[in-house]
Amino acid sequence: MPLSVVKRKGRESLYIRGTVRGQSIYECAGTPDPQQAEAFRAKREAELWEESVYGKRAVVTFASAVSAYLEAEQRSETTLFHIERLLRHFGTRKLNAIKQEDVDQAYKAILSKGAAAAPATKLRGVLTPLRAILEFAALRDWCDKPAFASPKIPRTKMQFLRPNEATDLVNEAAPHVRPLLVFLIGTGARMSEALELDWRDVDLPAARVVVWQKQDTERHIDLPPVVVLALSGLPHREGRVFRPYRGQAMGDAYHDTGRNGGGQIKNAWAYACKRSGLPGRERIWIPKGSLTEKRTFVPDLTPHCLRHTWATWHYCIHRDLLRLKEEGGWQTIGIVTRYAKKMPDYHREGVIRWLAHTDWPDIVLTCQIGARKGN
Repeated sequence: MPLSVVKRKGRESLYIRGTVRGQSIYECAGTPDPQQAEAFRAKREAELWEESVYGKRAVVTFASAVSAYLEAEQRSETTLFHIERLLRHFGTRKLNAIKQEDVDQAYKAILSKGAAAAPATKLRGVLTPLRAILEFAALRDWCDKPAFASPKIPRTKMQFLRPNEATDLVNEAAPHVRPLLVFLIGTGARMSEALELDWRDVDLPAARVVVWQKQDTERHIDLPPVVVLALSGLPHREGRVFRPYRGQAMGDAYHDTGRNGGGQIKNAWAYACKRSGLPGRERIWIPKGSLTEKRTFVPDLTPHCLRHTWATWHYCIHRDLLRLKEEGGWQTIGIVTRYAKKMPDYHREGVIRWLAHTDWPDIVLTCQIGARKGN
């Protein structure tokens, strides 16, 4: 019996009822309007017929795949933001209909600079979350495994600090940020790992912390003396180890952006870089609705460069790529080879002294006391 539009007693919305190739259907059309209900009936009947002939992968939509993807596990706020934009663009389009041309159109429609957006922006804002959803669907045989061209990201020079630059950066940073910077330099932890570190996972007497990676795997990190000193100076011993300074008091935790770019300490980072003489540029613009020119310092380095710093220092001291891979939490040895021989041997003793805190006789690393005499 083909589908037909019927009215259900006591309900305003109309329903569709019938059988398509042996499958019994009784669904709400979501509207009391007979014409709209008839359009829904025709579309639903065609979908059910197509599914019965060609299989489920012929009818699964992007919207339904997104729904299943989000139900499978909790996603970060950043991931949800990108997925919402993708959902608005692709909507109920069939998964198997999404091709390379559609991805190119998505760049234009979703990103503020459209097709002119930076390759990294295209990857982060469109291609990576789209691939994740389609690969999730492909595992369930709802579509083919995605095969899209990746934007070519130009290679950039890996940036890291020398011991004297690291000292100046810490000294010139705001007091509440100094322990965090020392921790990042001394352990190579990712920003997300550091900001999510809880005192329950810190063993100061044993000089050991446990951080959690994106894959929900734990990584045990041995702390050099300078990091133990930095953590020892913090006034609290419960909750998050590193906290933002808001107004006249310390906050409970940094906002989770789901990324490692260091945006949580953007202003404090720029302040420290500028005061310590690290390279950057002055950005000048007039905010919308204002007549007053605004200026801000944009550093060439990002907080993630502190992970590069730790890795180059580590190889300079130990000359052991396998150990660097394990202690840094990387998946393959190929990733860590780029850190080999970056730091000249000339700085080896300086690195060792920095981590041991033997060349900072006048520094007190706390979030309440200045790190340099006179500050």
